[in-house]
Amino acid sequence: MAPATAAPEYPVQDTPQTGGQGSVSQKDHNAFSLPQSNLPMTKRLDFSVGNSFFRNPWVEAPSSTEARDGLGPLFNTNTCQGCHIKDGRGHPPAGDAPSVSLFLRLSVPADPEKDADTLRLNGVVPAPVYGGQLQTSAISGMKPEADMIVSWEPLEKSFADGTTVTLRRPVYTIENPNYGPIPENLLTSPRVAPPMIGMGLIAAIPEADLLANADPDDSDGDGLSGRPNQVWDKAANKTTIGRFGWKAGEPTVMQQSMGAFAGDMGLTSALSPTTDCTESQDCGRLPDGGAPEVSDKIANFVAFYASSLAVPERRDLNAPAVQKGAALFNATGCAGCHTPRHKTGAVEDRPDLSQQVIWPYTDLLLHDMGPELADNRPEFEATGQEWRTPPLWGLGLALDVNPQAGFLHDGRARNPEEAILWHGGEAKPAADRYRKLDKTQRDALIEFLNSL
Repeated sequence: MAPATAAPEYPVQDTPQTGGQGSVSQKDHNAFSLPQSNLPMTKRLDFSVGNSFFRNPWVEAPSSTEARDGLGPLFNTNTCQGCHIKDGRGHPPAGDAPSVSLFLRLSVPADPEKDADTLRLNGVVPAPVYGGQLQTSAISGMKPEADMIVSWEPLEKSFADGTTVTLRRPVYTIENPNYGPIPENLLTSPRVAPPMIGMGLIAAIPEADLLANADPDDSDGDGLSGRPNQVWDKAANKTTIGRFGWKAGEPTVMQQSMGAFAGDMGLTSALSPTTDCTESQDCGRLPDGGAPEVSDKIANFVAFYASSLAVPERRDLNAPAVQKGAALFNATGCAGCHTPRHKTGAVEDRPDLSQQVIWPYTDLLLHDMGPELADNRPEFEATGQEWRTPPLWGLGLALDVNPQAGFLHDGRARNPEEAILWHGGEAKPAADRYRKLDKTQRDALIEFLNSL
């Protein structure tokens, strides 16, 4: 059956160039690891150098590999690629395997007056002993903070035609803590590594365009109240719009990258001069890799690499099922948050990112996704039920890049359909419309998503 009510008009992609003129045609397990096709040859070496620091392991200090030493003392992984597998999505741990590309963010409830400065600069109040992230690995001479255990509960969802799907709900526990008891008021948020493609293009969307799409009070009455997260930009020393991270908690590619170095690998940089190791954990007694451990030169290479990863082209754009699915994507209301088209502004010294018509399928705004997806952990202005709309470009290649890839913020969904069925809050009407479609229509919408 067709959706009962007419939806607003949304643009329908009419070009395979999802990532603008820099799009690439690769569609195998390396599809997310290529530079923008319009990146000047003079910049290809910078991309390759950044790739080497992104891909290769960092090691304990002191080491003869001075450019890559200083790992830890507490960390989650020793490479960027360890989380962003082949520059794509991470996944929850399988069975009893340790978690690598999914970790827990930590904080404690804030006192708005007492913690005002911390909230303005950090967005959360880190846990007093365990900091802002649970590190499950450590170098020699240190103990990991604890083990993160994931178990699963089945949850059945049904379609209007009687078809059922069994989803999996994750349950997280922290076991074997090595630095004292876990606080009873601890707030946790599981985060799986997102894909890296198109980050430079996302950064280049004009702020005015994002604000134009915001409707925090739902003044148009469409049930959607997207709003930007307002976060602290360390380099600019001011509050600005967040674009990166599951709650849009980071404003720039550089800050996102250096935050990951500090939190995920225990590596300092000029932008993030301290790691997540707290004073009571006494990490300072162990050797470090210098101050900072990630030099400005290396930081620039890594941020350039992260800003230059190309978006794959659309596939099967003109296939009848894909075209039907594109119309259903718009008609069910999915495009209300997953805004199909944007145009980048001018980016100094980056003609490959400038004035590009792109199709990321995101408004980059925060939306209330309901209690089933809530982490109940605020971050800057994002509430415990709000998440940034994730870009959908490259979605159909996610499992080619990483066959174990997980979808949604914690990887609970094993495919796009499961992700749709978890949508609640503002997205519930669109998810309900999807559930009312017949199987042929549902298959067509999934074919569309797989073409992205």
